[in-house]
Amino acid sequence: MRDGATGPEVFLQRRVTGMDFAAGMTVFPGGGVDPSDADAEIAWAGPGPDWWAERFGTTGPRAQALVCAAVRETFEECGVLLAGPTADTVVSDTTEYREARHALESRATSLAAFLAETGLVLRADLLRPWANWVTPVIERRRYDTRFFVAVLPAGQRADGATSEAEVVHWRTPAAALARWRAGQDVLLPPTWSQLVAIESYPDTAAVLAAQPVIEPIEPVVAQRDGRTVLQFPDNARYFADLPDPMELRGSAR
Repeated sequence: MRDGATGPEVFLQRRVTGMDFAAGMTVFPGGGVDPSDADAEIAWAGPGPDWWAERFGTTGPRAQALVCAAVRETFEECGVLLAGPTADTVVSDTTEYREARHALESRATSLAAFLAETGLVLRADLLRPWANWVTPVIERRRYDTRFFVAVLPAGQRADGATSEAEVVHWRTPAAALARWRAGQDVLLPPTWSQLVAIESYPDTAAVLAAQPVIEPIEPVVAQRDGRTVLQFPDNARYFADLPDPMELRGSAR
């Protein structure tokens, strides 16, 4: 996130149409946990794995892997690096790590190795736990996804230099939701839900100060009035505003 003239702005990317999951959807940067993300030998500042485990309802080792994956994927997908030379600093320009970014994306190196080679410390204190969504059983590919929030460090720039994104934008949640209602962007329920939640905060400091109760949300298929619907929190609002499929134009630039 970053602070804009009218409130928090979030960094969004439209996934390329060739992706196997959520192709063409507008999403937040993110991805899967890699086995190397569980490496215990890593320079770490901020709340430890047990703190994260309690909030995300998992184990300490798994929590560490989740945080490491969040930092690594954010760096890979938009060039934002939540790490610094010391426990209370953060890099202000990531261009010198361009080659390392490509190496991470290709799995030629791991986050732990990258941080060790550069002498950087992972800044877990720059992240906050936000939500947990589980892909419904009707999907061919399923994920147990944790959402984090973080503020763009001063001096850094989020970009679209990734093979997974076709278009990237900074938008307020209100603008992103308006584009979805107009059929210009396609939002899955978890993305829509986070935009709705962040829209209620006046600035990024308020978002970081929030302490949401995080319980797994797994949409389920149910029958209602003779129709098959997907049930999840505020689903009536989501489907009421969902554009007609014939009106969807994809993520217009």
